[in-house]
Amino acid sequence: MPDIAGLLLDATRRLKEAGIEGPRQDAVLLLSEAAGLSPDRVRLQPETALAPDIAARFEALMQRRLAREPVSQILGRREFWGLDFHVTRDVLDPRPDSETLVAGALAAISDRGAAWRIVDFGTGSGCLLLSLLHELPNATGLGVDASPAALEIARGNAEQLGLASRVDFRQGDWGTGLEGPFDILISNPPYIESAVVPELAPEVARHEPRLALDGGADGLDAYRRLVPHMARLAAPGAFAALEIGLGQDAAVSALLAGAGFAGIVVLPDLAGVGRVVTGRKSR
Repeated sequence: MPDIAGLLLDATRRLKEAGIEGPRQDAVLLLSEAAGLSPDRVRLQPETALAPDIAARFEALMQRRLAREPVSQILGRREFWGLDFHVTRDVLDPRPDSETLVAGALAAISDRGAAWRIVDFGTGSGCLLLSLLHELPNATGLGVDASPAALEIARGNAEQLGLASRVDFRQGDWGTGLEGPFDILISNPPYIESAVVPELAPEVARHEPRLALDGGADGLDAYRRLVPHMARLAAPGAFAALEIGLGQDAAVSALLAGAGFAGIVVLPDLAGVGRVVTGRKSR
């Protein structure tokens, strides 16, 4: 019977040859799924023999990964902010860089026990909104998305995390038809330039929703539409946070400032790149 060490060695080699980043980590996650073992056990007990049916299941998962399907979609889940989120190709894959927005919002909140009202535009899987609600026990939230399929994923995640009683989800076009005010306004809108989307990694270009990626010719279309809604819906002193793409910090900062937000700050991601623009609505 094959053992863990042999399967991982071969899988890592094949993934690396296919040009996939982080091949060892992907192999560990896929083998742990196929074998019903924790990733730590897969890493720490390489001598463990596995039955042929497990090896066959692993090979089926490997074929999907070699076709550049994201690991999160193969597994159907992704960890974000220490929480597990169900994901499909109907939503963006929650990424560690987006945790910058959650951290920035929490750092700006004076009282985590207050009954904050949060709105998340383009909520997708709900990872941003639900992570904040997890940390703010008396807050309530509204997640807005144009995609009915994405909203179903977000509702399921809210149920799974025990947060459904404090959150509502609504299909909509950014802030159109919404009434405020809200104390915390957040979004990770589409910000990739249209011409660049087909050139993204296959995991993104072929497997994530274009609606959540394509930001128009210069990548800023969504911000131009969204920021006026944020200004209209913001309570006096409300905190706003927007995830941005590389080099978009000046343009998005100007949009927020022009809409009446002050104290504009750009927060860096894990690589030191400006990733989130924040501000407060002038009183």
